[in-house]
Amino acid sequence: MEHDTEKLIVTDENGKDIECNIILTFDSDEYEKSYVVYQIVGDESGEYYAASFNPDDGDEGKLFQVETDEEWDLIEEVLESFLEDQEDGDDEEEDEENEETDDESETDEE
Repeated sequence: MEHDTEKLIVTDENGKDIECNIILTFDSDEYEKSYVVYQIVGDESGEYYAASFNPDDGDEGKLFQVETDEEWDLIEEVLESFLEDQEDGDDEEEDEENEETDDESETDEE
């Protein structure tokens, strides 16, 4: 299954632009911040990165470092839940595709 992925350009400490795929964004009422979780395009390590941002900044917004262990815990919890939901959704799609294939097979047999 192919997903249209939103992109993000991160500028590292050397001024180099790095293209990233946005995995998810979410707001936290507890910390009164918005967060983005992303992966670097072409990085095969599978590592996830996260930062906070101000959604009112629009496309030219700045990313801010996650400041506390509690914030990291929240981000990890949200990411794990998101990835589990993605897996469940993929499993359901596979089940639906298999059911369609089974239905077609039964029709062919008749």
